[in-house]
Amino acid sequence: MPRDPLATRDRLVDAFASIVVSTGARSATLEAVAARAGVSKGGLLYHFASKDALVDGLVTRFERFAREDLEQMRVAPEGPAEYYVRTSATEAVSLAGGSDPDPLSTALVAMLRLAQEGDSRASEVFTAVNDGWRELIEDQLGGDRGLARMVQLIGDGLWGSASMGIPVTDLEEILEQVRHLVASSRHAAPSA
Repeated sequence: MPRDPLATRDRLVDAFASIVVSTGARSATLEAVAARAGVSKGGLLYHFASKDALVDGLVTRFERFAREDLEQMRVAPEGPAEYYVRTSATEAVSLAGGSDPDPLSTALVAMLRLAQEGDSRASEVFTAVNDGWRELIEDQLGGDRGLARMVQLIGDGLWGSASMGIPVTDLEEILEQVRHLVASSRHAAPSA
């Protein structure tokens, strides 16, 4: 059966992200990534000439997933603010459990780990994606940057809790408060 080079590249990036998430970038040696992906080290080097190239592959993946998420957020019937908070609480749950992790959450955690370990590419891309999420919320809230940041921090806190396995049992109540904030922002007088 012929091998699919794109599928192999995806498996290698999956393996790299998985190792970075579970034990950090130092553990994601070329040998460990190849073994996790079920390919030879030579096979890995055919697709990714170095660990830096694997980081670039992960960055590209994260950017693609983030663009897809931003588009879903932009067109979400409930609006960007509620979408961000709801998906932050629900998409992260799989990281704590044994089910298949959400691909965006996995890439996001891997990027955060790389940023924490000093990778400037990861920091820059994560900052740009984070700004994109906030800007969509800010647009919905009539340009109120502080309120948009508050909504984003609510989502980030829920994501952190859910990703650690802490159940988010009051999501509907939180979403109701977000709806109230959004409605209030529509009635607020524009700032001078």
